[in-house]
Amino acid sequence: MDIMVPVKDGEVWAWDSGVPRGVDAGGLPLVLLHPGVADSRIWDGVLPRLTARHRVIRYDARAYGRSPDPTAPFSLVADLTAVLGHFGIARAVLAGSSMGAATAISLALRDPARVAALALVVPGVTGADELLPRAFMAEVGRLAEAGDIDGIVAMIMRSSAAAGTGDDAEVAAFVKAVVPAWFAVPRQRDDGAPHPGLPPRAPRGLRPLPDAAGAGRGGRRRPGGVRGGGRGGMRRR
Repeated sequence: MDIMVPVKDGEVWAWDSGVPRGVDAGGLPLVLLHPGVADSRIWDGVLPRLTARHRVIRYDARAYGRSPDPTAPFSLVADLTAVLGHFGIARAVLAGSSMGAATAISLALRDPARVAALALVVPGVTGADELLPRAFMAEVGRLAEAGDIDGIVAMIMRSSAAAGTGDDAEVAAFVKAVVPAWFAVPRQRDDGAPHPGLPPRAPRGLRPLPDAAGAGRGGRRRPGGVRGGGRGGMRRR
């Protein structure tokens, strides 16, 4: 089931698989939290196996995938709490990658009663410095100021998105679709930058157009010909 879930000063796209047939309805649901270099479609390849045994919920963080851009400062942890509340989930297993893993850790520390277990992939940690080398982030900032989206994508393909796949045009397009979300304005309120170490202000080349703030899901226009909310899922070969 696809649904737009209300969160403070906005909404996020979410999806609930429901409880599979033959599975105890009282079992713990599984919530999937995507990384900063992708939206929730990154889980597409494993969903069939997960939903066969569990109730699975996933959602796009603000400015990612099918969720609108933020219109006010916000908190990733507060948004996760709002999603859990919307679906009536008092306690869940959280599986997160990178940015999503950081959100999962933050909720576990803030409200441990709501987290039954954690599955963390290359986790970030809210408030931690230098999760990525300074030189790397300085280069990302330089490319962003120049509006060189393709240059940023090339760097990510050599680092965060590298998985032995070589030149993968599908993955590159997927990464390119989410780069603008890193510089979404307003920024997150208390959970750090969408991607560790990014410049504190949106660079000129990546600022949303005046009519794009709070735009609907998918297809948000950005300078430099970049659109958010692309559709091709990431698949590892």
